[in-house]
Amino acid sequence: MNKNSILGFVLIGVILIAFSWYNSKIINETKAVQQAADSVAAASVAISKTDSATFNTDSLQSGADSIVPAAVQQASPYKDSLLIKASLGAEEFSVLENDKIKVELTNLGAQPSNVLIKEFKAADSSALVLMKSKSSKLSLSIYTNEEIRTDRFAFTKYAQTDTSVTYRLFVDSTSYIQYEYVLSAGSYMLSANVTLSGMERHIPRNVTSLDLSWVMDMPRLEKGYDNEKNYSTIVYKYPNDKSVDDLGLRKDDAEEDIRTKVEWIAYQQQFFSAILVAENSFANANMRYRFYPEGDPDGNLMRCESLMQVPYNEGTEVTIPFSMYFGPNHFKTLKSYDKGFEKIVPLGGWLIGWINRYIIITVFDFLGRFISNYGIIILILTILIKLVISPLTFKSYMSSAKMRVLKPEIDKINAKYPKTEDAMKKQQETMALYSKTGVSMFGGCLPMLLQFPILFAMFRFFPSSFELRQEGFLWAHDLSTYDSILTLPFTIPLFGDHLSLFALLMAVSTYFYSRMNIDQMTSGPQMAGMKVMSLYFMPIFLLFLGNNFSSGLSYYYLLSNLITMVQTWAIRRFFVDEEKIYAKLKERAAAPKKKSKFQERLDSVYKTQQEQLKKRK
Repeated sequence: MNKNSILGFVLIGVILIAFSWYNSKIINETKAVQQAADSVAAASVAISKTDSATFNTDSLQSGADSIVPAAVQQASPYKDSLLIKASLGAEEFSVLENDKIKVELTNLGAQPSNVLIKEFKAADSSALVLMKSKSSKLSLSIYTNEEIRTDRFAFTKYAQTDTSVTYRLFVDSTSYIQYEYVLSAGSYMLSANVTLSGMERHIPRNVTSLDLSWVMDMPRLEKGYDNEKNYSTIVYKYPNDKSVDDLGLRKDDAEEDIRTKVEWIAYQQQFFSAILVAENSFANANMRYRFYPEGDPDGNLMRCESLMQVPYNEGTEVTIPFSMYFGPNHFKTLKSYDKGFEKIVPLGGWLIGWINRYIIITVFDFLGRFISNYGIIILILTILIKLVISPLTFKSYMSSAKMRVLKPEIDKINAKYPKTEDAMKKQQETMALYSKTGVSMFGGCLPMLLQFPILFAMFRFFPSSFELRQEGFLWAHDLSTYDSILTLPFTIPLFGDHLSLFALLMAVSTYFYSRMNIDQMTSGPQMAGMKVMSLYFMPIFLLFLGNNFSSGLSYYYLLSNLITMVQTWAIRRFFVDEEKIYAKLKERAAAPKKKSKFQERLDSVYKTQQEQLKKRK
């Protein structure tokens, strides 16, 4: 064996011996730290069981010094023995509940850990847990000579009554951070006052704000992933602003950075929300959310995260008031808190929202006082709407009838000017005919356009109406989501893996309504395309659109089509005589009538065009 080989074996031996010694040392140190931690945890449990009335803050510091071993103090990132002890404390729970909600609080971070909404059930009939254990984190960060993040410490339960729980985290024997939670009877609102007592000795004077982070996984609670996802987002409100803003709907993820004051932030699921309110407003906020995939094993819908800054003013005792709403997105319930919460219900813009808030919801609630079946309520509501807009429907139909009786005259004009260069003259005579007879080309369109706001209001109202949630009618078990009579073994893009009977009936009624009016349309190449669109494309389009939407919405459109068909039949049968209409139009055309300014301008344009044509020839 040569010298190089001997030297190599010697070096390998030295390395193995050194590694073995170092590894043994690390194992022994780890055991010592673990034993110390176990002793601290046991002592912490013993102290936490001490009655709050006999809580002695004078002996707290010396007691902590004797409990926490030196090895643990050296290994901990915290300098004060009280913080070291709190960082190693065991988790304990307290409960506050009333007739509305049950809130489980954890001493780790002194924050809500689990929230149960008592009056309602999830789509699978299980208990409705809006906040699941280990799915939320509310943490206040305070920067002293070290970073204190409240979620990293086990607070001491200082006091508890039937309606309140108070936690304290001692930084030293006279300085502490206190969380006081209060839950009043009959309320979805949990009050949370954070008090910093004696902390001015630890917080630098140049600090004017504290960081508050709130992370929460919103659970899936409704039937239909896409529908639930489409109505879930983060909503926020500026102080003294009547409206609210959001991060957008129908997105997979979104983020927004607000550099001005924010009054409250809502993590909004389709029918339930968790709202964090700063009574003195947040200085700013960074918010973002992302949706979990449909098959998430934990049943989560989306993760919401916010990082806010809370204004801080130096003082011996500083209180920062908060409150948290855990409850339904029911319009009147939200409005009762007088904080603008009701604006999170997506009822539409200023006109559509106004119709929903002050007309549709008012009528809906009034009928709900006397009728418990929401299918019947939707039927009555549809009839009332049709009665209100019936003058517009009648006017639209009469205008269409006038256009139909004038069709032979229009055909004569078209035959008189078959050439392309005579298009202006053809248009001129057509307009002259309309002007003489008093018929407007847009007479049938304008009444229909005036009905669109109501149609759009219904489109926004039904999917977001909390009243319809889990209310059944006929074969539909829940009018707030789709009804399914057939489950498909595959998924069709944009259609889904099921068949909604209300959506199918709506599409069929649309076909027959179009068929009923197809003979009322004027002829021509363009109108032929319109006939195909209304007769075939629209029913198929509505079937795809409504298959995953609220069955209450499809049911409303079905009723609307049926009632409109009855109205159309009645107008044709009892109110419209096309021979009399034609006679009146001829009589009006025969009467002398001064040309309108528009007609005069049209004649002038035509004369100019003819003169230019002669010059070219």
